[in-house]
Amino acid sequence: MPGGYRKRLSDVRSKHPLRNTYRETMAKLDALDRLAVWTTAHVGTMGFFLVILAWTIIWLSWNFLAPAQLKFDPPMGFVFWLFISNVIQILLMPLIMIGQNIQGMHAEARAEHDLEVNVKAEKEIEIILHHLEQQNDLLVAMLESQGLKIDEVLKEMEDRRRLARTR
Repeated sequence: MPGGYRKRLSDVRSKHPLRNTYRETMAKLDALDRLAVWTTAHVGTMGFFLVILAWTIIWLSWNFLAPAQLKFDPPMGFVFWLFISNVIQILLMPLIMIGQNIQGMHAEARAEHDLEVNVKAEKEIEIILHHLEQQNDLLVAMLESQGLKIDEVLKEMEDRRRLARTR
């Protein structure tokens, strides 16, 4: 019986090998999709925020504090700064949405793989439980063949445990 148990357990393991869903998802992407994922991952960081903040502070400070002949975007209008900011937003918005869609596909693949792993684990647990039930039946049969009743053996084991705890 133990050989049959090992065979069934190895069958369950070999039918569904573990996968790296991130690697699988990234392998399917072309260069532009990878750029979208990279952009999505980096735009939402403090580093990107600090770069935009520094650029804004430098731009506005220069156009407020520089001599009049060196200012290239007059204060209070800042039309050029607004134009560049809007272009950045317009370009980043669809790129981030594409990256989020790709990350969503990866999340779905990961969830599907998690389900496969859980189903595989459930099958392995069922095999182990079946094996334990067979062992239990075998032990009961052995005890009964020696003229012992299972209730008496369990009571004796419980008495021994209680005695060991009191020591």
